[in-house]
Amino acid sequence: MSGSLFVISAPSGAGKTSLVHALLNINPQIDLSVSYTTRAPRAGEVNGKDYHFVSRADFLAAAANGEFLESAEVYGNLYGTSQSWITQENAKDRDILLEIDWQGAAQVRKLFPECISIFILPPSLAALEQRLKGRGKDNDNVIAARLAAVREDVSHVAEFDYVIINDNLNEALRELNSIVLCARTRGSRQLARHQKLINQLQTSE
Repeated sequence: MSGSLFVISAPSGAGKTSLVHALLNINPQIDLSVSYTTRAPRAGEVNGKDYHFVSRADFLAAAANGEFLESAEVYGNLYGTSQSWITQENAKDRDILLEIDWQGAAQVRKLFPECISIFILPPSLAALEQRLKGRGKDNDNVIAARLAAVREDVSHVAEFDYVIINDNLNEALRELNSIVLCARTRGSRQLARHQKLINQLQTSE
C-alpha cells in the first residue's frame, strides 16, 4: 500500500498555512512534512515542529548528499524536504502534505509525477496585502518584496492540478479536504488496501 503525496503552494499571505493546519485538525490520515530551513525561527516557532532549523553549511551538505526531495532559496533562505521520510511514511499508507513554493512543486513533480498539486489563491491583491500586514511578522520592505513576487508565483498556477480561492477559510477547507478524500478512495488505492475484502466478496456463494 502507498499513501498519496499532496503539494500545496501559494503566494505568501494567501492563507496557505492556516488552511493546512485546519486540514490537519480534521483529517487524521494526513501528515505534514516538516521542511528544513536556514532561516531563523520566528517567535513561537518550535524546532522539529514548524521547521527543522539548520545552518546554511549543514543544509548544503545534506543537499550534496541527495537527502532532499526538493530544495529552493526563497528571500535569501534555503528550504528543503526530506525524501527518505516521505518514502517511509507513504509506504505505511500515510498521506503526506508538502507546503512548498512553485519551484519546489516543479521539482517534486519530476520525481513523483503521481503527486497531487494544489494552488491556493487569495480573493484579491488588496486582501493579500492586508493579510501580510495584519500578521505582523515582516517589515514594510519584506512585505513589498512578497507583493512584488505575487505575479511570478501566480504565473505558475496552470501547472497545478487543483486551484482553491481562499476567500472564506471554511469553504476553502471543505474544498481542500474533498480533494484529499477523493484521492484516498481512488480505485487503485482501495484495491490494494482492501484486497482481502474484495477476494471474499468475489468468492462468496
